[in-house]
Amino acid sequence: MASLSTQVPLTGFGLGSFGRSPDRANGLALCRGDVSSTDCKTCINGATSEIRRLCPYSEQAIIWYDHCLLSYSDVKFFGQIDTSNKVYLLNVKSVDDPKTFNHQVGELLTGLSWEASHSPLMFAKGEVELGESKKLYGFTQCTRDLSYSDCKKCLESAISELPSCCDGKEGGRVLGGSCNIRYELYPFLDV
Repeated sequence: MASLSTQVPLTGFGLGSFGRSPDRANGLALCRGDVSSTDCKTCINGATSEIRRLCPYSEQAIIWYDHCLLSYSDVKFFGQIDTSNKVYLLNVKSVDDPKTFNHQVGELLTGLSWEASHSPLMFAKGEVELGESKKLYGFTQCTRDLSYSDCKKCLESAISELPSCCDGKEGGRVLGGSCNIRYELYPFLDV
């Protein structure tokens, strides 16, 4: 954890292992692609303290915050899509025309998933106009230990889960161990 809290704020991503098998610890940390190194460090330090407090004897754990995620395991998981750790969050407000809105969300996030899977930071953000006074904001991001093709697969899988978690809602998130997506009707990203 100490190594990750030093390494990650410089680039926004880090992974490492410590110890020898069978007591080897493997850790990964990722800050959201638009977060400053100062905010990244604050988030990683907070996540490190909280994961130790909440999971002191766990062989595997993951914690998500708005600005970062931190995970560790006794199993080497680097370079593999994590399909077992997922959290769904949604805005409780519903939109007036769910079918049209869901389509617009899908189009925005699909475009951003292509962009993220072709970017060195594996992060993309964007917005689209929904009329004269409304915008839809979104982002997609993968952990940088994935290949570009696995990043795209992970993001496509997350987008495909939106209808079951966030159908017609003004905002939604799928947080995974390897990728994250989010959309809202208000700006939520750092500049």
